[in-house]
Amino acid sequence: MRRTRGAAAVLAGLLLALLPAAGPAWAHDGKLKMEVAGDGAVGVTVQARHADGHQLETMVRLALTATGADGRSVGPVQLEPTGEGHGFYATGPILAPGKWQVTVRAPAPHTSEVTVEVEARAAQSAPAQVTPVSAAKRDTSPQTTLSSWWRPVALGVLAVLAIVVVVWLTVRRREARENTGNP
Repeated sequence: MRRTRGAAAVLAGLLLALLPAAGPAWAHDGKLKMEVAGDGAVGVTVQARHADGHQLETMVRLALTATGADGRSVGPVQLEPTGEGHGFYATGPILAPGKWQVTVRAPAPHTSEVTVEVEARAAQSAPAQVTPVSAAKRDTSPQTTLSSWWRPVALGVLAVLAIVVVVWLTVRRREARENTGNP
């Protein structure tokens, strides 16, 4: 009986010690931190991260609206992720030269909103032509990184290991009782 209680206490201690470490992997349902800026021409770029500074691991649907100094408006426009990494978004050329109030919103569960002033300028030279990627070739599956999946897996392995140890101790104790003839 002592060993079973001791094993249960060790299991409980391990789980209590490791659960806070796994918390950040699941704690990204809050607001986003978004840095919005002009792209040096007539577009807008956005870098979005979780409020705690961790990078986005899945795509978030950001929407942009803009109002010019002369009353012109653009949007709402859904931003597409760029190839620069997780959390980077760009509009391409959507603004006319001049000053703009740009607002970027993120939907639930990452409900966030940022408004900044952007000065759009006419491009100095034509941008290089980029061949569009067909929808069939575009990978829209969420990218997972080592840091985002190892903690839940490690917790699962530890839980299974703890269950195996408790069952093994129980069976061993039962066999010992049967061998000694004690009830």
